Amino acid sequence: MTGTLHVAIGAGGTGGHIYPGLAVAKALEQITDGAVDICFISTKKGLQTTLVPNAGYELFMFDMIGLKGLSSALRLPPQLVRAGWGASRVIKDHGIDVVVGMGGYPSAPAMVGARLARVPSLIHESNAIPGRANAFIARLTPHIAIAFERTRQHLPKRADVRTVGMPLLPEVADIDRTALREPARQSFELKPEQKLVVFSGGSLGAHSLTTTALDLADQWKDRDDVVLLIKTGAGQLDDAVARTAGNPVARPVAYIDRMDHAYAAADVMVCRCGAGTVSEVSHVGVASVMVPYPHAPGNHQLHNAQALADAGGAVIIEDHELDAASLGPVLDELLADNVRREAMAHNSRLVDHGAAAATVARWAIDLAGRTDLLTDKGEQ
Repeated sequence: MTGTLHVAIGAGGTGGHIYPGLAVAKALEQITDGAVDICFISTKKGLQTTLVPNAGYELFMFDMIGLKGLSSALRLPPQLVRAGWGASRVIKDHGIDVVVGMGGYPSAPAMVGARLARVPSLIHESNAIPGRANAFIARLTPHIAIAFERTRQHLPKRADVRTVGMPLLPEVADIDRTALREPARQSFELKPEQKLVVFSGGSLGAHSLTTTALDLADQWKDRDDVVLLIKTGAGQLDDAVARTAGNPVARPVAYIDRMDHAYAAADVMVCRCGAGTVSEVSHVGVASVMVPYPHAPGNHQLHNAQALADAGGAVIIEDHELDAASLGPVLDELLADNVRREAMAHNSRLVDHGAAAATVARWAIDLAGRTDLLTDKGEQ
């Protein structure tokens, strides 16, 4: 068989679903030497509305809501049917050979559309426990990729379930933390004796993490051995800058442009526990304090963090217990113990996430019946 491979990727909502979708897209392009045409199918709300077009991919969007409460439960089925039929028309009109869903309700139209159009599909489950959307989608395809082995027990027994890790963009997947560490520390203008703690609450920041970081910065304002890099999100930045004026310990920023530098320079990460963040911390290998978002569906962020903590790669502090009084001593202990931090970094490497995007891409190519497109680049 010859000609271009046509792939639709269902991804949307948060960066934790979109960036892995973009990583798979890039892997498909590399593996096929560009003999692939990729579009995205999603909903009308979420970061995909900017991230996907900015990455150069066509985006088809449909009305869909998440499952939250009785009202949405009543409205969801007819919306899903309409979105699924719309997605199936896109799939047929564009000659899509295979559909890859990256999880969450924004990927549901693509997966339903694939079933209606009778096109092969696979779904990637990034969380330790499947969300409600993926629990439903898992019934639409027998092909399920997972980021963590412990997810397998929550999926259909007859499915083809493969532990592949989390697809990561090349700038994170290819990090050599040892080689990048010194240039990264220089980029943050750190003195040789200073340790760096990075607070990262996801793409929009996290109020409790930012508040705790600022309180801790107040307490540590006279220290010269530690720097707190605080990703506040745009909403809290102005207040954080005003509050920390003249405090050399605190460095509030709305967004961290070079997360590879942050991961390489950090001695400890303090972060939420979305699947993307947990996978990146695990892949890079850095000691972490995980603070699960308490309102995540099914408390899945706690289960994501537990995968690292059980391996000895992270410390968990529940959100309702988080404050400067609880976090300060934990950080002091970690920052003072180089051996423990290195052990945590080593223990966190549960899965080779760096190969995940290519593994999912190869699986999609195989389902499409286009193994003729596999090249040496894709087999590495």
